[in-house]
Amino acid sequence: MPDLLESADPGRRSSTLASSVVNGPLSVKEEVSTDGGQATTDEAVLYFENVSKWYGPVIGVNQVTLELRPGITGLVGANGAGKSTLLRLAAGQLRPDLGSVQVCGREAASAAAKHRLGYCPELDIFYEEMSGRRFVETMARLQGFSASAARCRTEQTLELVGMADRANRRIAGYSKGMRQRIKLAQALIHDPPLLILDEPLSGIDPIGRRESIELFLKLAEAGKCLLVSSHELEELEKLTDHVAIMAYGRIAAVGPLVRIRDLLDNHPLSILVASDQNRKLAMALLDLEEVVGVEIEGDDRLKVLARQPRRFFQKLADLVLEEHVELRHLETLDDSTHAILGYLLGAGK
Repeated sequence: MPDLLESADPGRRSSTLASSVVNGPLSVKEEVSTDGGQATTDEAVLYFENVSKWYGPVIGVNQVTLELRPGITGLVGANGAGKSTLLRLAAGQLRPDLGSVQVCGREAASAAAKHRLGYCPELDIFYEEMSGRRFVETMARLQGFSASAARCRTEQTLELVGMADRANRRIAGYSKGMRQRIKLAQALIHDPPLLILDEPLSGIDPIGRRESIELFLKLAEAGKCLLVSSHELEELEKLTDHVAIMAYGRIAAVGPLVRIRDLLDNHPLSILVASDQNRKLAMALLDLEEVVGVEIEGDDRLKVLARQPRRFFQKLADLVLEEHVELRHLETLDDSTHAILGYLLGAGK
């Protein structure tokens, strides 16, 4: 497994919320003291230090060190990679067998840490006979808010997630997308600095996905830390380019997708190229040490396999100028989360 671990620091923004979010739960004065508030970019919101967790003889996560600050980090990996265990450790639902997990400097399993996080699980577990409004208000009351503050926060949060006009219906009659929005509302009700979102885009229609992505981006701009696990990799890439990739219970890589891909020098990058002189270009490319191979794709394109992408593209630019070749098309074929995850999984075998 390649050693690509770095401290995850997606926190690059700490501006105030847009008006649509300012009028949400952040504008309500808390009546319970959680000693929370927004984290600054100088402190870790979520910190795993050499964490391991076993289920009997089976290891769930293995020596994970991960540091997240305000911003959005996507969590991806194959089934069984350890994503669910990592999220449950972050939420304080599991305790590590080795190492420690901290939320804003508090042990994740403590009550103080849980006041500082909002958890949106993948599974739906509701009081089905309740309305969405009553369910969210109940969650606010369980957080310690008075009846009046809970009602106020509930209305603002339902408006924030786009459920204010449908919240009086029983949850049992909700669609998958509506249930996802109610789960998100209960996670946001106490305005935590950390949001742990497990498959939050699953089952939501395209319009709902766009609205959810816009909301997540606004929350990140307001200084919140979001850890988002998703199988919807194309949608996740619209949300953030900063990912933590899990494989075999470990964090295989963490950071911007482009930087992770650049570090995978042992795995050739596939590039589709078209020019006005393809054969001449192919011969010149084969002379570059970064080029593993060149294939002719159809009548007018070349598929180039190249290591060390940054060096390759620099040399390609020089080559085009020297040989007086006109590039008509240039496209990387495997710079996505899908491809990077496949590379890392293959490297571990």
